[in-house]
Amino acid sequence: MKIPSLLLSLCVFATGFAQTPTPAPSTQTQTKPQSQDAKPSPSATPEEQEDVVKITTNLVQVDAVVTKDRKPVTDLTADDFEIFEDGKRQPITSFAYVSNVPTGAAIGNRSSTTDKNAPPFPGKRLNPGDSRRMIALVVDDLGLSAESLARVRMKLREFITKKIDPNDLVAIIRTGGEMGALQQFTNDRRMLDRALGQVRWNPCSRVGIGIFEAVSPGFTINSVGICGGFASIYKTMLSLRFIVEAMGALPGRKSMVVFSDSLPREDQEFNLLPRGMTDALEENPTVGVADNRDYSSLLQRIAEKAIRSSVVIYTVDASGLMYTGPTAADDIRGTPAQVNAQVNSLTFSRSLLLQYRREGADLIARQTGGFFVRNSNDYQLDRVLEDQSGYYLIGYRPTDETFDKKFHKIKARVKKSGMTLRTRYGFFGVSEEEVEKSKPTITDRTTLALMSPFFSQDIEIGLTSFFAHSKDKGSLIRSFVFIAAKDLQFNAAPEGWHNASLELRTMIFGYNGKVVDQQTLNRTISLKGETYERALKEGITVQFEVPVKRPGLYQFRVVARDEATSLIGSAGQSVDIPNLANGKLAMSEIVIRGEGEEDKSANPALRRFAPGATFQFVSLIYNANNKSNQPPRLVMEARLLHDSKVLLTSPEMPIEMANQKDLNQVVAPGVIRLPTNLEPGTYFLQVKLIDKVVKDQPVVAVQWIDFEVVK
Repeated sequence: MKIPSLLLSLCVFATGFAQTPTPAPSTQTQTKPQSQDAKPSPSATPEEQEDVVKITTNLVQVDAVVTKDRKPVTDLTADDFEIFEDGKRQPITSFAYVSNVPTGAAIGNRSSTTDKNAPPFPGKRLNPGDSRRMIALVVDDLGLSAESLARVRMKLREFITKKIDPNDLVAIIRTGGEMGALQQFTNDRRMLDRALGQVRWNPCSRVGIGIFEAVSPGFTINSVGICGGFASIYKTMLSLRFIVEAMGALPGRKSMVVFSDSLPREDQEFNLLPRGMTDALEENPTVGVADNRDYSSLLQRIAEKAIRSSVVIYTVDASGLMYTGPTAADDIRGTPAQVNAQVNSLTFSRSLLLQYRREGADLIARQTGGFFVRNSNDYQLDRVLEDQSGYYLIGYRPTDETFDKKFHKIKARVKKSGMTLRTRYGFFGVSEEEVEKSKPTITDRTTLALMSPFFSQDIEIGLTSFFAHSKDKGSLIRSFVFIAAKDLQFNAAPEGWHNASLELRTMIFGYNGKVVDQQTLNRTISLKGETYERALKEGITVQFEVPVKRPGLYQFRVVARDEATSLIGSAGQSVDIPNLANGKLAMSEIVIRGEGEEDKSANPALRRFAPGATFQFVSLIYNANNKSNQPPRLVMEARLLHDSKVLLTSPEMPIEMANQKDLNQVVAPGVIRLPTNLEPGTYFLQVKLIDKVVKDQPVVAVQWIDFEVVK
């Protein structure tokens, strides 16, 4: 069926639109797979991902990936597997296959939908039960040469541009940078582009400018960098440990891809570790001071944390396929016999150095169920993505001897020939119940909800945030927050009033995950009569604003907590704060609402519409008063997108300037009528603004906003 044309026309936003309530949300249910002792179920819903690695007194459950010719195998049953603990075969009591990608989605084959002037495609909202891959791309800038880091940047740019799908959550983290791991996970490519822009060579790298230093008489081949080899290795391992622990707070199976030239298992050049550094990495400081010539125990701790955090580690030798012989930069002198001896020695030493640098990376990858990529200039990132497309959950009932606080090896195998299975290397015999007892009690769930990339919906809330600017307040993030009043506990009060106590907490994160600002707002909601009844059916909206001091791309998150029941709801959105001081054309984020009071989807915070609905949108244009001494000639173009495909494109529409009160803050409104045959799902509105005052060099600004189509 041919999609009808998109109707766009200029209009003026009705005043007071933020007060229009929104209908209560629809409810969806999912069924969890059941454990069984007989014939296990071959598949599981995404909700099963909540608990991947389980080590309890009743169940040891581990994840496994099966491949054939490096392609995932997804149709096996429990009868096709055997699992062993310390060499003893264990009866399989639970089994499931979990897919990390939506049904029918192509793996690692993202198509570009924007023109060269458009920003990267923003991410869509994901809930904990949605199918997704969660990948931490860890750039070990403390262990990368300048030569390798340039290659890593190029490959990561290609990866996030062409391979990341809308359901993937990705973080780019530097071992030598900020450690805001939880806050960085996003599917908004704008945020990823900003994070990638901060990936630069670190002068404290233990590798140096080149992968191999040029040799000269008296040169020692194992150079350690200007900041010292041990300090750099220690910081890398501490960073990996922190990232793994932080990822443990997120649901489901996660992966971490570490790019490094040097992650050794041993180092012969340094003395014993200072006690403070050892204690920072060891679980129990009474174990004693580790010999820094052997990092195996520190690497093992990282692997153990990864196993319990359901994190699979993949490691990449970023040096790729290396030539280890002499080059023109090497100064080799002497007689022919001496030169020949030096060449042989140099080639052997460099080969040995490569092997030494790779041993630790290989260890943590194998022990956590991942793999180590070496001698590959393309880094095999497609293979990593494909490996994360799904996994088997295999469980058995442990014996009392399992929990003896010793390390127990896990081995699983597939009975069918020609297949390869990878799973966790093993675990320490401590149950999850004992681990939880030793952890600090988490009393503030709102903090975790603010930091998580997933939205909690014990209380359903919706959020629309956008940039605004005023002369007296400066730059602001202005927000509309929808709250489903039916999820709150209202207490009866005199004269027919009903009161609910609500705590709103906000956090602003920079592109690197660092907390820029946070606020707490306490509100008492008092309603009565018809207003109270309507709020229970349609929800309420709270409007507030938070000042922002510096321009940049931020993640704004909000959590609402009912103080009576402690139920919470969370939401988030990326907001770009432009630098208005530079005089360049800039757009605020887009605000949309249903047209007409009779439209129950009119709330701008919830952004939920039926097929065929008409909604209004508006954006504020800054610095439209250009420096060419000519009036601005602003035109607007809109696109409707779904699943990375452009469905409709409007013609260019001029923005009326005659009635604008301030050319430094121009109101740009419009109307969209949705096609009647749209399927339910997440859609995007893209609005492109063009100033054509200079015909051959138009100035362009672009913004996006997502919304839901429901039936």
